[in-house]
Amino acid sequence: MAAGMEFNSNNTLKRDLEKYAAQYAIEQERQGSLGDGRSSIHYPALFLFVGDLVAPAVSAVQEINRLKWDNGDGVVYVQIGTEDQKEHPVETRHGGSSDDGQVTLHRLPLSAGQTERPSKTRRKDVHRSFHESDQALYDLNRTLRRVSNRIAEYGRLYSSFDRIYVTVVTRADDPLNVLLPELTKLTETILSQAFKSVQTDLHVLVSEMEQVDSFGYASAAGLAFLRELDYMQSLDYTFSGKLLVTEDGISIPVTHPASPLFDLVYLLSDKNERGTGVPGGWIENAEIICRICLLKNRKQDADHSGSVSSTGANTYNNTSFKNNIRTTSDQHGYASAGFAEIRRPNKPIALAVLYHMYRYLLARMRQEPDLSIKDKLAFFGLDAASVERKVEGLLPNEDLVSGMSGIMTHNVSFSDLKPLSLREAERALFGQGAEAYFRDNVVRLVEERVRERSSGGSLRRQAEQSRAEHPEVGYFQWAAWSDSEPGSVREALLGLIRDKSMQLESARALLEQRQQERVEDQSFKRALFRDKQNVRNLIDCMLERVYVPKVELLRLENELHLLRIYDTEMEELHRFSRQVTAALEALERTLRETAVQSIAAADEYIGQNVMEYYGKVTEELITDLEAKRGRDVWFEDRYMGDMNRLATEGDDRLLKRLMEVCHSLLLTAEPLRLPFEEELLQRANVTIAYGDKDVLTRDDLFRRLYHTLEDQAVVRVRVFDYTQEHRYEEKYFFGDHHSAFMDYAAHAEETSRIYKLGVVYEERSSGVEKLNLMGGFHLEDLMVYRNGKVYYDSYTDNGYELHPGGLVEKLSPIR
Repeated sequence: MAAGMEFNSNNTLKRDLEKYAAQYAIEQERQGSLGDGRSSIHYPALFLFVGDLVAPAVSAVQEINRLKWDNGDGVVYVQIGTEDQKEHPVETRHGGSSDDGQVTLHRLPLSAGQTERPSKTRRKDVHRSFHESDQALYDLNRTLRRVSNRIAEYGRLYSSFDRIYVTVVTRADDPLNVLLPELTKLTETILSQAFKSVQTDLHVLVSEMEQVDSFGYASAAGLAFLRELDYMQSLDYTFSGKLLVTEDGISIPVTHPASPLFDLVYLLSDKNERGTGVPGGWIENAEIICRICLLKNRKQDADHSGSVSSTGANTYNNTSFKNNIRTTSDQHGYASAGFAEIRRPNKPIALAVLYHMYRYLLARMRQEPDLSIKDKLAFFGLDAASVERKVEGLLPNEDLVSGMSGIMTHNVSFSDLKPLSLREAERALFGQGAEAYFRDNVVRLVEERVRERSSGGSLRRQAEQSRAEHPEVGYFQWAAWSDSEPGSVREALLGLIRDKSMQLESARALLEQRQQERVEDQSFKRALFRDKQNVRNLIDCMLERVYVPKVELLRLENELHLLRIYDTEMEELHRFSRQVTAALEALERTLRETAVQSIAAADEYIGQNVMEYYGKVTEELITDLEAKRGRDVWFEDRYMGDMNRLATEGDDRLLKRLMEVCHSLLLTAEPLRLPFEEELLQRANVTIAYGDKDVLTRDDLFRRLYHTLEDQAVVRVRVFDYTQEHRYEEKYFFGDHHSAFMDYAAHAEETSRIYKLGVVYEERSSGVEKLNLMGGFHLEDLMVYRNGKVYYDSYTDNGYELHPGGLVEKLSPIR
């Protein structure tokens, strides 16, 4: 690993893991390994988003449709906003539009004052400024014509091009919805030039949870819009305006005959019928909007008609639903809906399998190989033979004693030397000459050779070379062996250092003893009356008795020096390997934390036992894979390869490879392709012992699923009286036509239900959805209407003009 090795932050890794899990979930939705078949819409569809506040819903709706509709890439989206909209993925020119193929953003050159304290005439000013700006109307015409042409380009994706479904989405408190009649009729008029029929629905998003800082004006503006909406939906509503503009600036009138402006109007809040907040807020209603559109515009597959009729499932009939929510006085009834889905928790599954696979691989990396301490020392080149080779050749090869015998001596008689010690005799004979010769010709040469043999990192290089012969030895073993715990290589090395230190002390004591011996006590041959010969014989004795031990002492000192250098390098090796293994262990914790958090975010019942069940599934898959392809399949170059080397390249590289291998070897395996009911049943019982009376049966599971879906598909609007007089309900399941649960749901409560039940069959095995439709209520039945009256009256009394000029007189009185 390079000195600059870095590991990604925990947050970065978690983001990568979330992307990985999301991609797996998308694959499962888009057929992937499960073979899920998505629905298709029959006629072209256009989503028209009106206002700045509804901008977040554009991408949400688009993503859902792309995911769940086979021809979702041919749906067109238009958002009409204002210049006050500061943030959006597409930048546009002044008063213009831009698009990314499917999504077109058009900004009107108006100021709705969204970021400032509202003026008393905000909605009125928006309406007036639009009608006073010829350029605004011309640009809008051009944008909508481009959109119409774009829809035509997608014609091959649809079964029929006779009709187009337009879904208008707005927020009740957005000032731009004061232009809803103009925007809707202009859109319909331009589209009607290409289609025989244009059917338009309106989805009004009501936010009750977010109104903290601006609850007063937002409530008043929201009620003002609802009053206008009631007028638009009256049977005698008419509209006329010069909205069509040619390239020459000629204005052509657009008219709407006496009839409701929208085919159906759905009101969706961020509080449900029980008055509790919806997790995810009003944006969660995107699922409902998309499911309603699919229900009304779904392509019917002839191959499935037999399945539908055999179950007695009813298909959706728009005319019937409209008639059933209309009151006896022909007053327009409004609708709402609730949505729930139960599906295999794909994101937690992907993360759980990844965690268990990595945990297994880490356990493999931690396994201690069957090596003796001698083998471990040899791995680092610290066994006796290797150390001997390192020390060998440190000393000069020539005879040191004979080399020193020619050193110039002082003229001293033997009789003067006899009473002296060997140290004193050496100085008398040589002065500092012998020591200087030994230092210059022996010591310095040895020190230079030691420096060459102890260049930094030699121990690490030896370990890297040894890994070629022992690939099972990695950084976990390096970290353990380089620690000073009992039985480690480091402990053995420290033992060698202690032994060598003792030998060195003994050698020093021997030398000191020799140097203190007296000349006259030495046993060398003496010649009578030959003084110079006796001095020569003394010099030979002195070299043998003093300098040979000095050479041995030098060898021991430098051997000990080498061992201490290796000990220092082993400390560095330990720090390095612990850094790598700590990062590997931290990645394991991150994988587990991310999986657990993902499970916690899922429904408590649907997410039960994910870690336990997929721990067993992963273990079985690993066992089966290794039985077929060998135990080391994971470490082949095309899969994980050398995980120790990979770990040194950064945890992002390791995680990327890990995710690729998990996807290719595990996530596509057959045990992960069970229908969602079977998967959930097995997972629910994974912790139940064989023969336990608490085991969950298939009937128990179906009953729980059925009631869970009904409980979660609560209508997303707060009605003052839950059993309002004209309440009408229809409920639809979306799921696999081969699913046993779908068959159960189609017949459950068959004799007691008081609502219409329909089943929409799809080729999907990963989950089931339920859409509850409820209609027949009036605006005055809504809690948001009743709560908004006090603010509406107060703002009106304080001089706020909440409607365009001349419209107030046409509105029905507040009820």
